[in-house]
Amino acid sequence: MDPMLVQSDDMDTESSMTPSTTTRSRALATEAVHAGRDDLAALGLHAPPIDLSTTYPSYDSRGEAERIDTFAATGARLEGPPVYSRLDNPTTARFETALARLEGTESAVSFASGMAALTAVLLVRASMGLRHVVAVRPLYGCSDHLLGAGLLGTEVTWTDPAGIAEAIRPDTGLVMVETPANPTLAEVDIRAVAHACGSVPLLVDNTFATPVLQRPVEHGARIVLHSATKYLGGHGDVMGGVVACDEEFAARLRQVRFATGGVLHPMAGYLLLRGLATLPVRVRAASASAVELSRRLTADPRIARVHYPKVGGAMVSFEVYGDPHRLISSVRLITPAVSLGSVDTLIQHPASISHRIVDEGDRRSSGVGDRLLRMSVGLEDVEDLWADLCQALSSQEAGRESSASGESAAGLLVRGQ
Repeated sequence: MDPMLVQSDDMDTESSMTPSTTTRSRALATEAVHAGRDDLAALGLHAPPIDLSTTYPSYDSRGEAERIDTFAATGARLEGPPVYSRLDNPTTARFETALARLEGTESAVSFASGMAALTAVLLVRASMGLRHVVAVRPLYGCSDHLLGAGLLGTEVTWTDPAGIAEAIRPDTGLVMVETPANPTLAEVDIRAVAHACGSVPLLVDNTFATPVLQRPVEHGARIVLHSATKYLGGHGDVMGGVVACDEEFAARLRQVRFATGGVLHPMAGYLLLRGLATLPVRVRAASASAVELSRRLTADPRIARVHYPKVGGAMVSFEVYGDPHRLISSVRLITPAVSLGSVDTLIQHPASISHRIVDEGDRRSSGVGDRLLRMSVGLEDVEDLWADLCQALSSQEAGRESSASGESAAGLLVRGQ
């Protein structure tokens, strides 16, 4: 299937997460604008409403008991009006419907953050007695830590893509990869990895690529994870996570979400749905600038190495010869900050921040060196971004020369004595 096309369907309600018979294919840009909004005209609305209720009135206690029993047994979305916002919310359900359509999955389940989403996935598999995870580094630093620290009782085997099949055990519940990876932008062949997984579900963290550039389920992945805080929101003002998957797994995720409480706030759901509408435009525009900046960085003698993925995207990582901390402190237009996927350009030093929690040896062996910088390219004019990088690199170079001169002078002074 063309990654720019998604299968669409006519749904009776926005809370329905299981697509009915496919009736047409619409371009991803069209779905990004309209998914999750199909019922608005019939409601006499243009913009999606925000439902902030925490609870909902009901005079039929027996009926509610039956619905709650059904949810406890199956995890299926409740038919009829909402009961309590930890069970479901109409606003967040719209976002889930839209994201599932963009990723090409039956369902999606949202959470308060990307880490809450990953936690729920691990808890579902652990509840089935499948606590072993096979994972490929690098991953986002906190994902690495959650797996490696055993905080949820999981055991992880780290391997490269070629070693996945051999690493799988009878109690393996999940294989996890991130592609392009954070922060090195290393890529894996999703289809080949999915084949190596056999019957074990493959989870792909698709945060960097987004469904604009890559739809992992089309290549054999069964679970797609997003830190929705990043590109899906797109403006640096909302936190959330989401898992796109089949309905059977989604039902289990809803049960874990209800029990653990990691729900997405309705205002966040509203902002994320709004963010999806401009996702294709933002990703493509930022990607065009990222390609140009990566080209210029590659040709710059002050840069040791540039990382840019074949799939494209708005992320660029590069290694400097000089002090990366001096460059971080010298940018003026670009914002030195953790996170990514915003409309403005961000830069950070992974070894100090996003991957600091990863053991130093593991960090280095997976390519996250001390001179690596990660840049999330935004929507500014590329010439302005390049001018800022150039002045920061010049400042770094001046500091390097000053340091070298000082060391040389000190050496002469010692020899003079």
